[in-house]
This record gives sequence, C-alpha cells and structure tokens, in this order.
Amino acid sequence: MKLNGEKLHLWRAFGQEGEVLESYVTKARDEAAALTFLGKALKAR
Repeated sequence: MKLNGEKLHLWRAFGQEGEVLESYVTKARDEAAALTFLGKALKAR
C-alpha cells in the first residue's frame, strides 16, 4: 500500500470469525518485521 507516496506493508492477523485481531504497518517486509508483528499479535491476546 502507499501512504503519502511511500510504499508500506500492512500486516494483519485474523481470528476464526474473520475479525481483525491486530494490524501493523512497516517499511520493510522481512523476517524482523514478521517477528515483530507476531510478537505484538501474541501479546494482544
């Protein structure tokens, strides 16, 4: 996705019912970004 002309990546976690549990926007799409998102999603539960 683009925000203010800058390319960003949107990470989302969904529950069994289809509701969005967690959202996270990053500049990079790499292992570090994925692990950060996973940690935040698990803490939110």
